[in-house]
Amino acid sequence: EVTEIIDPVMSGKISQSLKKKSLSMYRPKTSNTRNEEQMVERSKREIAVVEDPIEKLRLSCLARGTTGIIGFGRMFRRMDDDGNRKLTLDELQKGIDECGLEGMTAADVQAVFKSLDTDGSASVDFNELLKAIRPPLNQARMKLIEAAYAKLDSSGNGMVDLEDVKNVYSVKNNPKYLSGEETEEQILNKFLSNFEKNCSTDGKVTMDEFVDYYTGVSASIDHDGYFDLMMRNAWKI
Repeated sequence: EVTEIIDPVMSGKISQSLKKKSLSMYRPKTSNTRNEEQMVERSKREIAVVEDPIEKLRLSCLARGTTGIIGFGRMFRRMDDDGNRKLTLDELQKGIDECGLEGMTAADVQAVFKSLDTDGSASVDFNELLKAIRPPLNQARMKLIEAAYAKLDSSGNGMVDLEDVKNVYSVKNNPKYLSGEETEEQILNKFLSNFEKNCSTDGKVTMDEFVDYYTGVSASIDHDGYFDLMMRNAWKI
């Protein structure tokens, strides 16, 4: 006869793990999660019918979620070896391919390039490209983003340390924290990863990167009041 020996400590850990997994399966989605999912689905639908190539590129980024815009910027910053912030048509095509953006044909990429190459130099300014594809931000939302960054950038040089972001960013009113879906550490680490994965390895966040991120978030939020509340809660502004 074989007697099964049960380790009470291990049994307790397994029980807790299964309990957490079960809770996560049935816990209602937060409004932030629903907003992002709706934005992704809406963007995917609109890609198929939109004719403007720049709008199609914007939707292709948003179809990847709220980090689609910052991910797009990250790719091209990585490609800019000489730091001139200029892109040729081949570089633009390569970057879009490497980003895995859906719905962008070679003809679409050429049309984007042609519309931005206003001086006929056979190159486009990277900053102008990003400005063109960022979802529109009204003045009230842009002021909130600028105020949050200004709180971090005490020196006013347009660059802040990730450690500063970590010390100022508050998760206390984050829906996933309040619902128990994620811990404070999990939410903070996820937020910081949006910037840590950037091609810059010096632990810095520029104003452009900050705006790239929040334009993606803004695109998933219809109501100005909710965006205002989210920014004020997160950055205590």
